[in-house]
Amino acid sequence: MSVSFALLGLLENGPRHGYDLKRSYDDAFGRDRSLHYGQVYSTMARLLKNGLVEVELEPGDGPDRKRYAITDAGITDIEAWIGRPEKPEPYLQSTLYTKVVLALMTGRDASEVLDTQRAEHLRLMREMTHRKAQGDLADELICDHVLFHLEADLRWLELTTDRLDRLAAQIRR
Repeated sequence: MSVSFALLGLLENGPRHGYDLKRSYDDAFGRDRSLHYGQVYSTMARLLKNGLVEVELEPGDGPDRKRYAITDAGITDIEAWIGRPEKPEPYLQSTLYTKVVLALMTGRDASEVLDTQRAEHLRLMREMTHRKAQGDLADELICDHVLFHLEADLRWLELTTDRLDRLAAQIRR
């Protein structure tokens, strides 16, 4: 899963301080592995350098505090990333889960994200089925392995689609 895209998506709802981004990321995506503050700030520095975020300074009694805001280019990038299907592979669910949650958080159609991914899985299943029919025993076994994993992913996609309303309600809390 791309931390950069997750942080960009979190910024779509408004500018945030680095510590707010870390907390929001950890709450939404970091249950098994939270971000370190250094990772947040190094990622934000890269996004700033690439023109995907900008810094708003808050004057105060002490040193100025930075708030990060997403730019139009950042919105374009996150939109393209959320809409692009991932290559089906093991452990894809963490990236898909992130895309679905960010879609819900930012008012995008999460079911469209799942539908696009389902289409990519089905495309690869057709390809593997054809390869299996044309190949030798080794190809059959390799293709069966891939097909079984794709079937499991499809079950996860269906289950997630069925639970979108519940997930959206949980995110809105």
